[in-house]
Amino acid sequence: MAADHPTSLNPSAFILTFLKGAAMGAADVVPGVSGGTIAFITGIYERLLNAIKSINPAALKVLFQEGIGAAWRHVDGTFLLALFSGILGSVFTLAKALEWCMEHYPQLLWAFFFGLIIASSIYIIRQVGQWNASAFIGLILGTVVAYGITILSPGESPNTYPMLFLAGSIAICAMILPGISGSFILLLLGMYKHVLGAATSFDVVSLAIFMVGCITGLLLFSHVLSWTFKNFRNTTLAVLAGFMICSIKKVWPWQNVASTRLNSDGETVPFMYENVLPGDYLGDPMVLACALLLVLGFLAVFGLERLGARQ
Repeated sequence: MAADHPTSLNPSAFILTFLKGAAMGAADVVPGVSGGTIAFITGIYERLLNAIKSINPAALKVLFQEGIGAAWRHVDGTFLLALFSGILGSVFTLAKALEWCMEHYPQLLWAFFFGLIIASSIYIIRQVGQWNASAFIGLILGTVVAYGITILSPGESPNTYPMLFLAGSIAICAMILPGISGSFILLLLGMYKHVLGAATSFDVVSLAIFMVGCITGLLLFSHVLSWTFKNFRNTTLAVLAGFMICSIKKVWPWQNVASTRLNSDGETVPFMYENVLPGDYLGDPMVLACALLLVLGFLAVFGLERLGARQ
């Protein structure tokens, strides 16, 4: 029998879902920002989890017994098509622009996402229905785990097909968690440069292997996450709030390179960064522009929230 969720989108809803996917894709390209955050604040997070979770052996049974149309409805296919079209379109079209921004104006990009994450933290905290002992423990646990992730040093991994598959299966779990960036996980694994390079150069084989890894990890992890939402909603939300709060450290707009290293190509690249005050930033701090973008990012969250509620 088909899964119990919406099964169709009218044209305007399809376009809106596509745009939400595009926003998720843009967020996932930047280390420190999670596409799951965008899904959550636009009101499609649980529908996304349920749709992914429904891609299971039961879907094959529906396909063989009731046909393609019933199977498509079972997995909420139109919704997934609109969303992932937006995500992939955004990754391919914005990867170059975001890569350029990170190289030339990183403080402006981080300022926008800093405001976005602060507002998102407030939003998620507001969703916790009851702050009991388990919710507070979840908040502390999420904060500690996220802090541990943020202080890890990025590594360098070989650009091999097995490593691309493994990186995809691990990073996708973070990409659907609000507050934990899949791109940052790729950075820790030493695969961010390889994956971004494959996207910008349209390396179809590497991207295909990475995507197979993503799909594998997504299908497995979505069941776990959906189960926790169903059985421990408040605690799960509190854990996600902890993730979000601690991720703010990673997107502080003013970061100086603390140390460098040689990569596998023999090039000197940044290794560790340290957060500093604008006056200590080695470069133009662009304080006014950063402040404006921070406010813009903050307001964007509540604009997306209103958009999600309206839909």
